[in-house]
Amino acid sequence: MKILQEISAGLKNGDSALVKELVLMALNQHIPAEQILNNGLIQGMDAVGERFKKNEVFIPEVIIASRAMKTGIEVLRPHLSLTKTRLKGRVLMATVKGDLHDIGKRIVCLMLEGAGFEVIDLGIDVPKESLLKAIKTEKPEVVGLSALLTTTMTYMGEVIEAVEAAKLRKKVKIVIGGAPVTGAYAEEIKADGYARDAVLGVALVKSLLSKRKPPKPARFKSF
Repeated sequence: MKILQEISAGLKNGDSALVKELVLMALNQHIPAEQILNNGLIQGMDAVGERFKKNEVFIPEVIIASRAMKTGIEVLRPHLSLTKTRLKGRVLMATVKGDLHDIGKRIVCLMLEGAGFEVIDLGIDVPKESLLKAIKTEKPEVVGLSALLTTTMTYMGEVIEAVEAAKLRKKVKIVIGGAPVTGAYAEEIKADGYARDAVLGVALVKSLLSKRKPPKPARFKSF
């Protein structure tokens, strides 16, 4: 459908105003919200992700496209609720206690939203108590923990231990990331995975929720 192709193209160009206008036009044409989401917005964001993998676009272009995606989702959100359309899953994100770095995590949040996930971002310097409370109240399928310092990444292990002690571990998948984090460390603290950048991070979340084997390499660069 032409208008869905135009939405996808507008998103790839990072034109938030155009995406908003086209999504509203599509809704006025009685195109189902789920179809606009999947065949317009998500298809466009997937294309951006593929271009990022091939080094055809870079982080600034991904951020701009993600913002356009977020604009489109905000227009669609009430219609998705009315049609009882469920997003792909709910992801809880946080930079752990003691760490104030936020830029990379926000990029991952934008990419996850662009891929069709509902994202709850708890922000920075988040203690395990707040994470436990959010897991209980928000009921995410995946929890993403971020740290950019070697001195704060050890807190990730404390969070996972707290989640286990609260008997919540079987309810969520936990992924970790950040510059000092490694796959070996993820295994050591019994995380479910880690990816080196936002695109692979989205692929990891998808694979965990679909019970497929995680992509390789599976590491967040810094979120």
